[in-house]
Amino acid sequence: MSRKPDFEQLYAAARDIVSEDHRADVRLKKICKLLSNTIDYYDWVGFYLSEAERRELVLGPYVGSPTDHIRIPYGKGVCGQAADSKATVVVQDVREERNYLSCSIHVRAEIVVPIMRKDQVIGEIDIDSHESSPFTVDDERFLFSLAALVEPII
Repeated sequence: MSRKPDFEQLYAAARDIVSEDHRADVRLKKICKLLSNTIDYYDWVGFYLSEAERRELVLGPYVGSPTDHIRIPYGKGVCGQAADSKATVVVQDVREERNYLSCSIHVRAEIVVPIMRKDQVIGEIDIDSHESSPFTVDDERFLFSLAALVEPII
């Protein structure tokens, strides 16, 4: 594990996983494992899938500590904010975020990237870190590209 991930190599590995002949949930779980095992500050990696008609996110495949947040309404918490705004949300220190849903006392930062189809949020990539301020613009770009990569299988 290195502090500066090789995002190009990770994207290539994720592209290989997406092209496998498995169910979508199996491929998404493999991507979670890939990211969690490769990037030392990605301590919880998961996907939320959108139920747009209900304006809710539903927990999908993930790797990390169990969470009580199985369903998240749009607008609530970092994931709900990202779904509501249709934009990436980066919180470098969750202790300073008023609209934060705590999953673990160890989480210090979170990044959530919407997965879009046309102008609709169909899911999200959610990453929690036990470090404060770990995410860079490179993380944002990589996760944005990853969201576009997985969109067809959701």
